[in-house]
Amino acid sequence: MFWEKDIETMNISEMKELQLDRLRTTLIRANSTPYYKQLFKDIGFNPSDVKNLEDIQKLPFTTKNDLREHYPYGFLAVPRDEIVRMHSSSGTTGRATVVFHTLNDINNWANLVARSMYMTGARKSDVFQNTMGYGLFTGGLGFHYGAEKIGMMVIPSGPGNSQRQITLMREFETTAIHILPSYALHLLDVFEEMNLDPKKDVKLRLAFIGAEPHSEEMRKKIEESYDIKAFNSYGLSEMCGPGVAFECPEKNGLHVWEDSFIIEIIDPKTLKPMPDGEEGEIVFTTINREGMPLIRYRTRDLASIYTDSCPCGRTHRRISRIKGRDDDMLIIKGVNMFPIQVETVLMKFPEIGRNYQIILETKEHMDDLTVEVEVLTPADDMRIYENLRKRIAEALRDEILFTPRVNLVQPGAIKRAEGKAVRVIDKREKA
Repeated sequence: MFWEKDIETMNISEMKELQLDRLRTTLIRANSTPYYKQLFKDIGFNPSDVKNLEDIQKLPFTTKNDLREHYPYGFLAVPRDEIVRMHSSSGTTGRATVVFHTLNDINNWANLVARSMYMTGARKSDVFQNTMGYGLFTGGLGFHYGAEKIGMMVIPSGPGNSQRQITLMREFETTAIHILPSYALHLLDVFEEMNLDPKKDVKLRLAFIGAEPHSEEMRKKIEESYDIKAFNSYGLSEMCGPGVAFECPEKNGLHVWEDSFIIEIIDPKTLKPMPDGEEGEIVFTTINREGMPLIRYRTRDLASIYTDSCPCGRTHRRISRIKGRDDDMLIIKGVNMFPIQVETVLMKFPEIGRNYQIILETKEHMDDLTVEVEVLTPADDMRIYENLRKRIAEALRDEILFTPRVNLVQPGAIKRAEGKAVRVIDKREKA
């Protein structure tokens, strides 16, 4: 059983005491890493200087670039023979970042994921199908170990091979699934191709979605299409992977497991702390990790902390749905916008399909944005959708404050990705 009542409903003052105790231990541990040992020396900091949680602000932020510059072992806090697992980012924007785990770290991580899944209603009797990637990516193994902790039968199907995914669901009566939201929508097309109804021909009841930004409208479309409950999960490999924050049955924000992480929200421009309720960049400090502690790590993810208590009774604070990343922000025609805003608008139109892309180009020396979206039903002449195209353009204008080009295309015209959906295609001329 993973209803950890004493931890999940701990009163605020006791939680702060636990956090402070674990923070002090973490800072002592960090002082043994090559990176933090030199940093503490350079700024004249001693872990014993921390008297309260606010004192953490005496320390500078840690960034992804710091991890890259001190690759591979600059953040290692234990002898190498105590490390049992290494995970890595994709490295698509530069040198990969790596994260190391001791056996205790792996067990604590699995417990966090198990706690999260159990909170949503997952139980030992469930059959869990994991369509996420295994290997250096943390998503697959994180949920796998969490599901096994609960005692579920796990089907490690991995990504892709969509017809086989559905066959596995039917033959082994899968009831819970871990899946990319964009892939969940893509599978609906495959169900149709196989003349199957996802509401009747499989026994799914729970879906854990995450790993890519998605709107509330997309979640609702997944729930309605499959007749299931879909829960948003949040994590990042630098903290552990999935299991950092998770929705409870109230589905009103994600509980951050504060016995393992200290959360801050900062203004990404001024780097000053933001009050609860105001949107900013999430900053995390690990306080229950041995192998590779991270202090004030800038995630670049944008969210806010809810100010009210949750009716579920859990006292761990909640964050809003991730709006996007501050480095994902697009500036078009002088207007700041995030790709998730486009999705929020598109998902409100029942006439459109499940795939879209945002295409950025340079036209007459100016940035230009086109939203390409598939219609739900094919047509011999796409001009019959002209009224729909105009309505979408007007709705996007109301949301992002300028009118983009909108191209409607036939179902299946936009190339599918087996991993995270490629939503933004940047063809702009580089200066």
